[in-house]
Amino acid sequence: MAKANVKDLLEAGVHFGHMTRKWNPNMAPYIFMEKNGIHIVDLHKTAVKLDEACSALEKLTSAGKKVLFVATKKQAKEVVAKHASELNMPYITERWPGGMLTNFVTIRKAVKKMNSIDKMKKDGTFETLSKKERLQVDRQRANLEKNLGSIADMVRLPSAVFVVDILREHIAVTEAKKLGIPVFGIVDTNSDPRKVDFVIPGNDDASKSIDMILSVVAESIKEGQSQRKADKEKSKEEGEKVSADTDADFDAE
Repeated sequence: MAKANVKDLLEAGVHFGHMTRKWNPNMAPYIFMEKNGIHIVDLHKTAVKLDEACSALEKLTSAGKKVLFVATKKQAKEVVAKHASELNMPYITERWPGGMLTNFVTIRKAVKKMNSIDKMKKDGTFETLSKKERLQVDRQRANLEKNLGSIADMVRLPSAVFVVDILREHIAVTEAKKLGIPVFGIVDTNSDPRKVDFVIPGNDDASKSIDMILSVVAESIKEGQSQRKADKEKSKEEGEKVSADTDADFDAE
Protein backbone atom coordinates (compact mmCIF):
# COMPACT_ATOMS: atom_id res chain seq x y z
CA MET A 1 0.00 0.00 0.00
CA ALA A 2 1.17 3.53 -0.81
CA LYS A 3 2.30 5.37 2.31
CA ALA A 4 1.92 9.05 3.14
CA ASN A 5 5.19 10.93 3.69
CA VAL A 6 5.07 13.86 6.14
CA LYS A 7 7.84 15.72 4.28
CA ASP A 8 5.93 15.49 0.97
CA LEU A 9 2.73 16.63 2.68
CA LEU A 10 4.59 19.61 4.15
CA GLU A 11 6.10 20.64 0.81
CA ALA A 12 2.65 20.48 -0.81
CA GLY A 13 1.19 22.82 1.83
CA VAL A 14 -1.25 20.24 3.21
CA HIS A 15 -0.71 21.71 6.70
CA PHE A 16 -2.27 25.11 5.95
CA GLY A 17 -5.73 25.35 7.45
CA HIS A 18 -8.26 28.20 7.53
CA MET A 19 -8.23 31.38 9.58
CA THR A 20 -8.74 30.63 13.26
CA ARG A 21 -12.03 32.54 13.39
CA LYS A 22 -13.50 30.14 10.81
CA TRP A 23 -12.51 26.94 12.55
CA ASN A 24 -14.77 24.07 13.53
CA PRO A 25 -14.02 23.02 17.15
CA ASN A 26 -14.44 19.37 16.21
CA MET A 27 -11.21 19.64 14.20
CA ALA A 28 -9.24 20.41 17.38
CA PRO A 29 -7.65 16.91 17.59
CA TYR A 30 -6.09 17.43 14.16
CA ILE A 31 -4.73 20.95 14.71
CA PHE A 32 -1.06 21.31 15.65
CA MET A 33 -0.90 25.05 16.36
CA GLU A 34 -2.01 28.55 15.41
CA LYS A 35 0.30 30.78 13.36
CA ASN A 36 -0.44 34.30 12.12
CA GLY A 37 -4.15 33.79 12.62
CA ILE A 38 -4.20 30.51 10.69
CA HIS A 39 -4.59 27.00 12.05
CA ILE A 40 -1.81 24.55 11.19
CA VAL A 41 -2.82 20.93 10.66
CA ASP A 42 -0.85 18.21 12.45
CA LEU A 43 0.68 16.38 9.46
CA HIS A 44 1.66 13.36 11.51
CA LYS A 45 -2.04 12.79 12.16
CA THR A 46 -2.81 13.52 8.50
CA ALA A 47 -0.33 10.81 7.48
CA VAL A 48 -1.91 8.29 9.85
CA LYS A 49 -5.47 9.05 8.71
CA LEU A 50 -4.43 9.05 5.04
CA ASP A 51 -2.86 5.62 5.49
CA GLU A 52 -6.09 4.37 7.11
CA ALA A 53 -8.15 5.71 4.20
CA CYS A 54 -5.77 4.23 1.63
CA SER A 55 -5.90 0.82 3.29
CA ALA A 56 -9.70 0.83 3.16
CA LEU A 57 -9.76 2.03 -0.46
CA GLU A 58 -7.26 -0.64 -1.53
CA LYS A 59 -9.42 -3.30 0.11
CA LEU A 60 -12.55 -1.97 -1.62
CA THR A 61 -11.02 -1.82 -5.08
CA SER A 62 -9.34 -5.21 -4.75
CA ALA A 63 -12.91 -6.52 -4.46
CA GLY A 64 -13.83 -4.76 -7.70
CA LYS A 65 -15.79 -1.94 -6.04
CA LYS A 66 -16.23 1.54 -7.54
CA VAL A 67 -15.44 4.82 -5.80
CA LEU A 68 -17.21 8.03 -6.85
CA PHE A 69 -14.99 11.12 -6.62
CA VAL A 70 -16.66 14.48 -5.95
CA ALA A 71 -15.05 17.93 -6.25
CA THR A 72 -16.78 20.92 -7.81
CA LYS A 73 -14.50 23.71 -6.55
CA LYS A 74 -12.22 25.32 -9.12
CA GLN A 75 -8.94 24.30 -7.43
CA ALA A 76 -9.91 20.62 -7.35
CA LYS A 77 -11.78 19.99 -10.63
CA GLU A 78 -8.89 19.21 -12.95
CA VAL A 79 -6.91 17.33 -10.33
CA VAL A 80 -9.81 15.03 -9.47
CA ALA A 81 -10.80 14.50 -13.12
CA LYS A 82 -7.21 13.54 -13.96
CA HIS A 83 -6.79 10.98 -11.18
CA ALA A 84 -10.31 9.52 -11.44
CA SER A 85 -9.98 9.11 -15.22
CA GLU A 86 -6.66 7.29 -14.87
CA LEU A 87 -8.25 4.97 -12.32
CA ASN A 88 -11.34 4.44 -14.50
CA MET A 89 -13.51 5.68 -11.63
CA PRO A 90 -16.64 7.85 -11.92
CA TYR A 91 -16.43 11.48 -10.86
CA ILE A 92 -18.47 14.66 -10.49
CA THR A 93 -16.64 17.95 -11.08
CA GLU A 94 -19.53 20.13 -12.22
CA ARG A 95 -22.67 20.86 -10.21
CA TRP A 96 -23.77 17.97 -7.98
CA PRO A 97 -27.05 16.66 -9.47
CA GLY A 98 -29.53 16.63 -6.57
CA GLY A 99 -30.60 13.05 -5.89
CA MET A 100 -27.51 11.71 -7.65
CA LEU A 101 -27.41 8.89 -5.09
CA THR A 102 -30.79 8.93 -3.34
CA ASN A 103 -32.67 9.11 -6.65
CA PHE A 104 -30.23 7.12 -8.75
CA VAL A 105 -32.96 5.66 -10.98
CA THR A 106 -33.78 9.13 -12.34
CA ILE A 107 -30.09 9.86 -12.93
CA ARG A 108 -29.77 6.60 -14.87
CA LYS A 109 -32.71 7.68 -17.06
CA ALA A 110 -30.84 10.88 -17.92
CA VAL A 111 -27.75 8.85 -18.82
CA LYS A 112 -29.88 6.57 -21.02
CA LYS A 113 -31.24 9.67 -22.75
CA MET A 114 -27.69 10.77 -23.49
CA ASN A 115 -26.87 7.32 -24.87
CA SER A 116 -30.03 7.29 -27.02
CA ILE A 117 -28.97 10.60 -28.61
CA ASP A 118 -25.61 9.05 -29.43
CA LYS A 119 -27.42 6.10 -30.98
CA MET A 120 -29.54 8.46 -33.09
CA LYS A 121 -26.38 10.04 -34.48
CA LYS A 122 -24.90 6.65 -35.33
CA ASP A 123 -27.94 5.13 -37.05
CA GLY A 124 -28.78 8.26 -39.06
CA THR A 125 -32.02 9.13 -37.25
CA PHE A 126 -30.50 12.44 -36.16
CA GLU A 127 -30.18 13.57 -39.79
CA THR A 128 -33.93 13.16 -40.37
CA LEU A 129 -34.67 15.90 -37.80
CA SER A 130 -35.17 19.52 -38.74
CA LYS A 131 -32.32 21.99 -38.26
CA LYS A 132 -34.05 23.45 -35.20
CA GLU A 133 -34.64 19.99 -33.66
CA ARG A 134 -31.01 18.97 -34.25
CA LEU A 135 -29.85 22.14 -32.51
CA GLN A 136 -32.10 21.42 -29.51
CA VAL A 137 -30.89 17.81 -29.29
CA ASP A 138 -27.25 18.92 -29.51
CA ARG A 139 -27.77 21.41 -26.69
CA GLN A 140 -29.47 18.75 -24.57
CA ARG A 141 -26.64 16.30 -25.25
CA ALA A 142 -23.98 18.89 -24.36
CA ASN A 143 -25.75 19.73 -21.10
CA LEU A 144 -26.09 16.05 -20.16
CA GLU A 145 -22.42 15.43 -21.02
CA LYS A 146 -21.30 18.35 -18.87
CA ASN A 147 -23.18 17.12 -15.80
CA LEU A 148 -23.25 13.35 -16.27
CA GLY A 149 -20.58 12.41 -18.80
CA SER A 150 -18.13 11.15 -16.20
CA ILE A 151 -20.71 8.80 -14.64
CA ALA A 152 -22.20 7.48 -17.90
CA ASP A 153 -20.76 4.01 -17.23
CA MET A 154 -21.84 3.88 -13.58
CA VAL A 155 -24.64 1.31 -13.73
CA ARG A 156 -25.05 0.94 -9.98
CA LEU A 157 -24.49 2.97 -6.83
CA PRO A 158 -20.83 3.39 -5.84
CA SER A 159 -19.42 1.44 -2.89
CA ALA A 160 -17.75 4.60 -1.54
CA VAL A 161 -17.61 8.34 -2.14
CA PHE A 162 -14.41 10.40 -1.98
CA VAL A 163 -15.04 14.11 -1.37
CA VAL A 164 -12.78 17.16 -1.60
CA ASP A 165 -14.18 19.84 0.76
CA ILE A 166 -17.00 18.19 2.70
CA LEU A 167 -18.47 21.59 3.59
CA ARG A 168 -18.99 22.58 -0.05
CA GLU A 169 -20.13 19.08 -1.05
CA HIS A 170 -22.44 18.65 1.94
CA ILE A 171 -25.34 17.42 -0.22
CA ALA A 172 -23.22 14.59 -1.63
CA VAL A 173 -22.06 13.68 1.88
CA THR A 174 -25.65 13.72 3.20
CA GLU A 175 -26.95 11.52 0.37
CA ALA A 176 -24.15 9.00 0.82
CA LYS A 177 -24.66 8.82 4.59
CA LYS A 178 -28.40 8.37 4.11
CA LEU A 179 -27.74 5.30 1.98
CA GLY A 180 -25.00 3.93 4.22
CA ILE A 181 -22.28 4.52 1.63
CA PRO A 182 -18.90 5.17 3.34
CA VAL A 183 -17.50 8.66 2.78
CA PHE A 184 -13.80 9.48 2.47
CA GLY A 185 -12.97 13.18 2.65
CA ILE A 186 -10.22 15.77 2.69
CA VAL A 187 -11.34 17.78 5.71
CA ASP A 188 -10.07 21.32 6.36
CA THR A 189 -10.10 23.10 9.73
CA ASN A 190 -13.43 24.79 8.98
CA SER A 191 -15.35 21.50 8.60
CA ASP A 192 -16.89 18.89 10.89
CA PRO A 193 -14.91 15.62 10.65
CA ARG A 194 -17.79 13.71 12.23
CA LYS A 195 -19.67 13.99 8.94
CA VAL A 196 -17.42 11.45 7.18
CA ASP A 197 -16.25 7.90 7.85
CA PHE A 198 -12.62 8.36 6.79
CA VAL A 199 -11.17 11.76 7.67
CA ILE A 200 -8.06 13.05 5.90
CA PRO A 201 -7.28 16.33 7.71
CA GLY A 202 -5.64 18.87 5.44
CA ASN A 203 -5.76 21.84 3.11
CA ASP A 204 -8.66 21.42 0.67
CA ASP A 205 -8.22 24.82 -0.99
CA ALA A 206 -4.89 24.46 -2.85
CA SER A 207 -4.49 22.36 -6.00
CA LYS A 208 -1.00 21.24 -4.94
CA SER A 209 -2.28 19.95 -1.60
CA ILE A 210 -5.24 18.17 -3.17
CA ASP A 211 -3.01 16.62 -5.84
CA MET A 212 -0.53 15.39 -3.22
CA ILE A 213 -3.23 13.61 -1.23
CA LEU A 214 -4.94 12.19 -4.30
CA SER A 215 -1.63 10.90 -5.66
CA VAL A 216 -1.23 8.71 -2.56
CA VAL A 217 -4.88 7.66 -2.73
CA ALA A 218 -4.56 6.81 -6.43
CA GLU A 219 -1.53 4.59 -5.81
CA SER A 220 -3.46 2.58 -3.24
CA ILE A 221 -6.43 2.18 -5.56
CA LYS A 222 -4.11 1.05 -8.37
CA GLU A 223 -2.64 -1.56 -6.04
CA GLY A 224 -6.14 -2.74 -5.20
CA GLN A 225 -7.02 -2.96 -8.89
CA SER A 226 -3.80 -4.87 -9.63
CA GLN A 227 -4.63 -7.32 -6.84
CA ARG A 228 -8.10 -7.76 -8.30
CA LYS A 229 -6.64 -8.48 -11.74
CA ALA A 230 -4.09 -10.93 -10.32
CA ASP A 231 -6.80 -12.79 -8.37
CA LYS A 232 -8.99 -13.08 -11.47
CA GLU A 233 -6.10 -14.43 -13.56
CA LYS A 234 -5.23 -16.91 -10.81
CA SER A 235 -8.85 -18.10 -10.63
CA LYS A 236 -8.93 -18.47 -14.40
CA GLU A 237 -5.72 -20.53 -14.39
CA GLU A 238 -7.01 -22.73 -11.58
CA GLY A 239 -10.29 -23.19 -13.44
CA GLU A 240 -8.45 -24.21 -16.61
CA LYS A 241 -6.29 -26.64 -14.58
CA VAL A 242 -9.36 -28.25 -13.00
CA SER A 243 -10.96 -28.54 -16.44
CA ALA A 244 -7.80 -30.11 -17.88
CA ASP A 245 -7.56 -32.58 -14.97
CA THR A 246 -11.23 -33.52 -15.42
CA ASP A 247 -10.72 -34.14 -19.14
CA ALA A 248 -7.68 -36.27 -18.33
CA ASP A 249 -9.73 -38.35 -15.91
CA PHE A 250 -12.39 -38.97 -18.57
CA ASP A 251 -9.74 -39.93 -21.11
CA ALA A 252 -8.23 -42.41 -18.63
CA GLU A 253 -11.61 -44.06 -18.20
